[in-house]
Amino acid sequence: MFLFKRTVRQAALKHDMYATFMAKPHEHEPGSSMHIHQSVLDFKTGKNVFAGKDGKHSRLFLNHIGGLQRYLAAALPFWAPNVNSYRRLVPESDAPTNVHWAIDNRTVSLRVPSSNPANLRVENRVPGADANPYLAFAASLACGYLGMIERIKPSEAVTGSAYRYAHTLPINLDEALDKLNYTKSLKQVLGEKFITAYQDVKFEEMQHYRRVISSWEREFLLLNV
Repeated sequence: MFLFKRTVRQAALKHDMYATFMAKPHEHEPGSSMHIHQSVLDFKTGKNVFAGKDGKHSRLFLNHIGGLQRYLAAALPFWAPNVNSYRRLVPESDAPTNVHWAIDNRTVSLRVPSSNPANLRVENRVPGADANPYLAFAASLACGYLGMIERIKPSEAVTGSAYRYAHTLPINLDEALDKLNYTKSLKQVLGEKFITAYQDVKFEEMQHYRRVISSWEREFLLLNV
């Protein structure tokens, strides 16, 4: 994925263009995502543990979704790592805003595509194109893993648009970092030293961001306050 991004950027420059992988480069267009499809196979048999013997959703599958739901907000700094990332996660924008799951529904964070039992999986639709794939994959699997070992039950699958439910995902990087900081179990799985270092880097970036006066502030506040 890194090689792909670098190749696209270099090819664009040769044609006097710029290629970007920002999560939300254009105000009135949908953002750019990096959806993660994940499943778990039994090491000995190679079978998908998400499907029971009858081909239906197994307890481990539901626990996996339950873990993703519970830890989604805390893991958000790995899927939405920049201040621009949160511009994408808004209602009616082809991007999720809460922790609901559903069958073949593209308004939720956790979509279960229609498939046969061998290919049963959950699609994490939260990560943006600006996420580091190594960290995004690790965080997504960690959330599901915690759900499986803690036997977390998911909510009922929703039908229809999930945008009718409250916006429960953090709305900015500050809020997401706070969620991560107070989620001990996720920090332990990913490594507390790593989490501390990652948070330090992101806090420093936020300090630089806060010093910038945006064009919106000049346009709407300069002569009106």
